[in-house]
Amino acid sequence: MRLRNVTGSREAIADSPLVVQEPQEKKGHWREVFGNDHPIRIEIGMGKGRFIMDMARANPNINYLGIEKYSSVLIRGIQKLEADPLPNLYFIRMEAEEITSVFAKGEVDRIYLNFSDPWPKDRHAKRRLPSREFLRRYDEILIPDGVIEFKTDNHDLFQFALAELAPAGWKLMQMTEDLHHNEQMMQGNIMTEYEERFSAKGNPICKYIIAR
Repeated sequence: MRLRNVTGSREAIADSPLVVQEPQEKKGHWREVFGNDHPIRIEIGMGKGRFIMDMARANPNINYLGIEKYSSVLIRGIQKLEADPLPNLYFIRMEAEEITSVFAKGEVDRIYLNFSDPWPKDRHAKRRLPSREFLRRYDEILIPDGVIEFKTDNHDLFQFALAELAPAGWKLMQMTEDLHHNEQMMQGNIMTEYEERFSAKGNPICKYIIAR
């Protein structure tokens, strides 16, 4: 369960050099933020930051941006990054719906969606991060051969995500409904906090990798 209120979190985020303030102003100029021309990869809904910090640590020649809308969760990621700084990682506090106002066409190399909110009610389907509405947004910011990696323990959300691919013009590259028993897709797998917790309980983890 996500924390909703941490006193002073918004102020701390606004003051942190690890968080990109006014990210809309960086659209088309993210390589200048990092000071290099390395590929840029983003995680939408980064939670407390374990996954993206481990990715940045393992791949120093790739730039990472962790996106999170909840201040009370993002502050935990900031605290972790302050304790273990990584030059190729910054955070952004924003709503996922604003993604195309923050990144230019072809500016992002890869997108990670990990254990996203399932928004179980049908009327909220367009809010789901693997929905066709969001796939259109991702299409705008990804490089031509860019990919999306999506992991969840929610089987219904995964089936929904698979059904959204064809209408949105995306194709399935790899998929499994039991990641931790799929030797090929587990190669190099980095877990999130949720993944470690759910898999320890025996919950199967679903994953796909898609491209246009």
